[in-house]
Amino acid sequence: MSTLTALKPADVEARLKAGRAVLIDIREADEYARAHVPGALSRPLSSFEQANLKLVAGKDAIFACRSGMRTGANCDRLAARIDGEAFVLEGGLDNWTKAGLPVTTDAKAPLEMMRQVQIAAGSLVLTGVLLGYLIHPAGFGLAAFVGAGLTFAGVSGFCGMARVLALMPWNRRAAA
Repeated sequence: MSTLTALKPADVEARLKAGRAVLIDIREADEYARAHVPGALSRPLSSFEQANLKLVAGKDAIFACRSGMRTGANCDRLAARIDGEAFVLEGGLDNWTKAGLPVTTDAKAPLEMMRQVQIAAGSLVLTGVLLGYLIHPAGFGLAAFVGAGLTFAGVSGFCGMARVLALMPWNRRAAA
């Protein structure tokens, strides 16, 4: 089993331009659709063990996520799929963008599902608290309901709010 060595964005770009590396983006498909490094392969972490990494002998495997947190938290899992040395883009796509390197973006792609859930849950909790203070204490029930749903999602891995949001018209384009 290999370990992951962090590379600065400029080093990753140089290896990619020289044809010495392949960049593997482990973010989910909706995140990748919104923004990614040109030429990066989308291999979501949620199905990573089943993914064909399409590695070519002699090319470095470099993993990337949005901020570097997912790659850091899953480095053993990622490295287990690579024979020899493997690398990680230090600071992820955020750091790549800050370095002024090219990014393929699609502003028309829906927001990432996790961000949609955060916006919806936060809005509902805030609404419940405001209703509870300003209108009637029963409004706090809405905040409690959303909190219970988020707790259930964290424990079980099933997020009902994400499932409902996935059915919304603005998300249908990504599914097509």
